[in-house]
Amino acid sequence: MDKISKMVSEKPVVIFSRSTCCMCHSIKSLICDLGVHPSVYELDKIPRGREIEQALAMLGCNPTTMPAVFIGGDLVGGANEVMNLHLSRSLKPMLIRAGALWL
Repeated sequence: MDKISKMVSEKPVVIFSRSTCCMCHSIKSLICDLGVHPSVYELDKIPRGREIEQALAMLGCNPTTMPAVFIGGDLVGGANEVMNLHLSRSLKPMLIRAGALWL
């Protein structure tokens, strides 16, 4: 858990993803298309990815619903939550408050 806290506190937007997940790709594309450069950790490609995935599950992330998106150090959720924020026009203000986006 401490490792995840450290990882998400280092950047305004952190995405824990799987390289073969289409929903992960969609959310990474959305965030990047908004002009944000997130830190992305591909759990199937990095050492100790399985351990990080288990720690994310302890935080309430369902391991079957990737990605896990953190904005401003806070867990936002997976693809559904990020898309809901985007469609309700709440995502950009959240990214601005986190210092990930300047307008």
